[in-house]
Amino acid sequence: MLRPADILMAHRRMAGIVYPTPLEFSRPLANVAGAEVFLKLECAQVTGSFKIRGAASALLSGEGRWPVVACSAGNHALGIAYAAAHAGIDATLVLPENASPAKIQALQRYPVNLLFLGKDYDEAEAAAMRLAHEEGQRFISPYNHPDVIAGQGTLGREILDQLPNAEVLVVSVGGGGLISGIGIWAKAINPKLRIIGVQAEHSAAMHASLQAGQLVQIQHRPTLADSLAGNLEAGAMTFPLVQQLVERIVLVSEPQIAAAMRWLLDEHHLLVEGSAAVTIAALLEGMIPGLARQRVVALLCGRNVTTETVCAVMHS
Repeated sequence: MLRPADILMAHRRMAGIVYPTPLEFSRPLANVAGAEVFLKLECAQVTGSFKIRGAASALLSGEGRWPVVACSAGNHALGIAYAAAHAGIDATLVLPENASPAKIQALQRYPVNLLFLGKDYDEAEAAAMRLAHEEGQRFISPYNHPDVIAGQGTLGREILDQLPNAEVLVVSVGGGGLISGIGIWAKAINPKLRIIGVQAEHSAAMHASLQAGQLVQIQHRPTLADSLAGNLEAGAMTFPLVQQLVERIVLVSEPQIAAAMRWLLDEHHLLVEGSAAVTIAALLEGMIPGLARQRVVALLCGRNVTTETVCAVMHS
């Protein structure tokens, strides 16, 4: 079981690579939700996403400079690329063929080997794991890795340093590494703190698994929250953590995600990807009970979205 001490060690490993991001009060969202709502602007992180935290933590976890293989729809790959370039570690990044063009373009700026294998994330992940095994290299999962989870957990530490009396944390969920890491720290500091997850209903493997009481495979549909899409790896360590730490996961639709992206641009002049906007969608739609007069933090986990997607969302 990961402990808060592991998160503190991850924080020390990441010094000089990962920096704190702002926490901003949202008066417009407070008026809608009837609560004190703060936005954690992890979309301002150096690679445009929280994923740099877990990537840097895993790369620098004491296994030397052994080459690594990672699979990602984009943000984890960006985090690995940035941290690997900083540390001088060779990295091969496997992306699905449907990866975001904006993220591909960003990755091409780094000295990494890019491979496009598989039509979606699940196929790409399987190919990346085979490649790592065949080449004798480290495979760094975007979520199913203790050092990655510890790195994401530094966000929980940072949020509660900035707002010690927070009562509810609303977090995007894909494979569960982010919400697991945040939950480990937050529940250790305040066991009464509520952790709420949000997924896109078009790709909600964690929600389906929680409903079934075991890991299940689901069929996915295209989603604006592409960074959250994909099934969970067999035996994923995040599943029992989410079962233990998270109060509930709510699902949002594609129109609700698009509306939340537009709302953030109109009200806060913040451009975020769909994976970040799911938390705002849940708050705007009143999907989370018991928020009245509570101190709520909604995490905005990333900003890496294509111009084409933004234009489509603005006109939808």
